[in-house]
Parts: sequence; C-alpha cells; structure tokens
Amino acid sequence: MLTALIFAAALLYSAVGFAGGSGYLAAMALFGVAPTVMRPAALTLNIFVASIATVRYYRAGAFSWRVFWPFAVASVPFAFVGGWLTLPGGVYRPAVGGVLVYAAWLCLRRSASAGEVEPRQPRLEVMALAGAAIGFLAGLTGVGGGIFLSPLIILAGWAEARVVSGIAAAFILVNSAAGLLGMLSRAMVLPAQLPWWTVAAVVGGLLGSELGSRHLSNTTIQRVLAVVLAAAGLRMVLFRQ
Repeated sequence: MLTALIFAAALLYSAVGFAGGSGYLAAMALFGVAPTVMRPAALTLNIFVASIATVRYYRAGAFSWRVFWPFAVASVPFAFVGGWLTLPGGVYRPAVGGVLVYAAWLCLRRSASAGEVEPRQPRLEVMALAGAAIGFLAGLTGVGGGIFLSPLIILAGWAEARVVSGIAAAFILVNSAAGLLGMLSRAMVLPAQLPWWTVAAVVGGLLGSELGSRHLSNTTIQRVLAVVLAAAGLRMVLFRQ
C-alpha cells in the first residue's frame, strides 16, 4: 500500500510540476515510518522524479537560467546544512506536519488561481535570501523546496507558470541532492524497500509528466493532494506514533 501511495504521489505531483517530496512524507507518515528513514527516502525519490521533470521542461524551453541560478547558488549550501542537522522525533513530526498542512493550503490556493502575469525583473538579493531560507528548510525536512519556491516566483511575477515549473523541478533536484549529501556526512538509514519505492516513483513521474504535458486540468489533482497532505500533516502534529 505504501508503494502504491508513493506511485500515486509521484504521478500527481509530476503532473503539476513538483517532484513529490511532501507526498512521499505524507504517505510514509500515514504508515508510521520512522523520521530517521523518512527524510533520506523522500530526498532520494525526489532526485529521481525531479531529474525526469527537469529534463522534460528544459527540452520544452520552459526554463530560465536568469531566475534559477540565484536561488540555486544560495540554497544548496543551506540545504546541505539542513540535511546535516537532525531534529528529535518530538520536534521533527510537528515541524513536518506543519509543512504538510501549509502545502495542503497552498494546493487549494493554487487550484483556484487563474491567469498569467507579465514577468518582471527579479531582485538578486531577494532571490538569494529566499533561496537560502527555502534550501535550509528543504534539507531539514526532506521536502525538495519547490512547493515553496513556485508560489513565491508566481506571486512575485518573475516568470510565467510553465517556466516556474521547470525552475522548481531543477531547484528540487539540486536541493534534494545537497540535503542527501548532508545526511551522508552523518549516519543515515535507508529502508530496504527503497528500490521498490524508487521504481514506483519513477514510473509515476514518467506518467505524470506525460499527463501534465497533455494539458491535464490541475484543479482536481491539487484538491486531492490537499486532502492527502492535510490528513498526514494533522496526523503528525496530533499523534506521536
């Protein structure tokens, strides 16, 4: 069942431009996976799915180096530091639970948004500060960071929606890799089921990217994601086990 949920998360997230980190954490939380396993497993799955999305968006021309590089340069070292740190289970669970609840609210908000904005010139210092903060949170929690980066770029009007998806995919890729490297510098536990989860995530990511490229409506997908994320997030906040 957990493998099936990981497949579904990869499919749904990749269809709307994300790698699925929050969804993998949600699925593992629902099955009571230990926090020491959740972070490295989620980041590993992120790397595979984000790689697929990055290549597809880049080949489609939906990418902007001008917007991407300040976020990436500032975020990678902080993602490494966040991955190196280890929060106690009593702190980690409510922290990730809060992230998941926020992600649920964000999905609902994005599902109701419409229209495009004319891209404007971003400020380098603002992007660097935001990238550092998001990178640290990405490494600390095991979430790739795209779910925070995408709405920031859209609300700031720095890129159009399709380009934002390509930027977010690459951002998730580099930060997930940095966070995982930070964990490798300490003792890290990977589950025996990870190869099966990886296959499920890759297949889901391939199918989801294909569905997204065919202009599948995001509204229903975002609302389903919101329900799953909110349920898992509240479970982590309210229950210790």
